[in-house]
This record gives sequence, C-alpha cells and structure tokens, in this order.
Amino acid sequence: MDSVRELRGSGPFRPPEICVLEFDGDLTDWLVAQGRAVQLSGWPCFHTKMYVVDCEGVPVGIVDRTIGGPYAVLVAEQLQAAGARLIVGLTSAGRVSSELPLPCLVVATSAIRDEGTSFHYLPPGESVDAPAQIAGHFAEALRATRWPVRTGCVWTTDAPYRETEGAILFWRSRGVLAVEMQAASLFAFGAARQAAVAVVARVSNAIDHTGEQFDTGTEEDGWQALLAIARAGAAYLDAGAALPGRELHD
Repeated sequence: MDSVRELRGSGPFRPPEICVLEFDGDLTDWLVAQGRAVQLSGWPCFHTKMYVVDCEGVPVGIVDRTIGGPYAVLVAEQLQAAGARLIVGLTSAGRVSSELPLPCLVVATSAIRDEGTSFHYLPPGESVDAPAQIAGHFAEALRATRWPVRTGCVWTTDAPYRETEGAILFWRSRGVLAVEMQAASLFAFGAARQAAVAVVARVSNAIDHTGEQFDTGTEEDGWQALLAIARAGAAYLDAGAALPGRELHD
C-alpha cells in the first residue's frame, strides 16, 4: 500500500468505516450520475476507484465491479489495511432454491467453498460461516425495504458456466439458496484476517425461471438496499460487536 501511494504521489488515506464491494457496478454508475457518489482521491489500489456515498449521514465507500472471489478479496485486503472496519459484498446471484421469489435479496450466513481463493486462507472444508451477528443485522434492516429477504447458505463458484442443472439440483437438495461468486472467498478472508465481512446477494435469475432474467429491481430499489446496509453496518459497529471467529464445516 505504501508503494502504491508513493507511485501515485498521494498522502495518507483512510476509507469510510463501512465499505461495499459492488459486483455489477450498475448501482455505482447510477449514484455517480445522480451526484450521490463522489470519487475519493488517494485510494491506494491499482485498477479500481473508490467512491463515497452519504447514506442518511453514514458515509459508505463503494468499489465497483469487484467480480469474483480473487478480485473481491484483493480489494478487501486493501480496505482492511487502509482502515475499513466492515466490508460488505453486494453481489449478484442466481436462484438455487425453487422457493425463492425473483428478484429477492439473500443475506448469506454461510457459503459452499466451490472456488479456489478460500483454500488459500483456511484449511480445506466444504463451507465457511459468516459472522452470525452481522447477518442478523443486515437481514433485519433489509426487511424494512420492499425487497423479499431470505437468509441462508449460498454456493460460491468461480466457474459460472459450470452451474449445470445437475449441480443446481444437488445443492438445492442440500438446502442452498443461491449461487454467486465471492461469499466463500470473503468469509474465509474474514475468518483468517479477523475482518468483519458480510455478503448480500441480489438474486435475479434462474434456469427454471420463465419470466424476465437478471431483474435486479430499479435503481431506487438498489438505493434503498444500500441505505439499509448503511443502517445495519452502523448499528453493528456502534454496538462494538466482536470480530468474527473462525468457523468451518467439514
């Protein structure tokens, strides 16, 4: 981080305490166009930009288009080193459970480790838990929006074109709600580095869905979700909750 600052000629940098990794970037683009998101200079991470948004008095940092576990964790490492206290992955997801409405939000409480990044942080295991107290804060706050909200396990894969029907049926039988690309990586990073992390997935598509695919709601829906994330994050930090422990499932 010091080397990046030196190369860029920037001084000390501290991000907002709550930072969001926005997988798609569409919400960030809209916030910038609305004048609600302002780029922060001095962010010491190559190939990315950080924006700050005032969410009802709570400053929230956003780094957009953090696609996939390796990239999300690369940015998360930089955020923690810079001083962020809570890192939230706002990701896109596909439906696994046939009971999920589309679109909806899933607050991940655990993640199947069907990717590579988590194994560089923790010993092998089938899944890794999110900090339960963080997930509860987010689920409660998000239910105050128009979004249907569910909590539970997600399946993390870094091979999206291998989300075959057979694999989806298998994980459905194991109680998995949705499939996405970063939760297991972020949770493993959080456990290994004692970093507070959470993942909220916008579930927008399914192989068994005959209606509109990739419906993530309106921009205003995304804004309301971000406001809820800010409220929940601030409440969590104000409560002085302990950092997550290391929880693995074999």
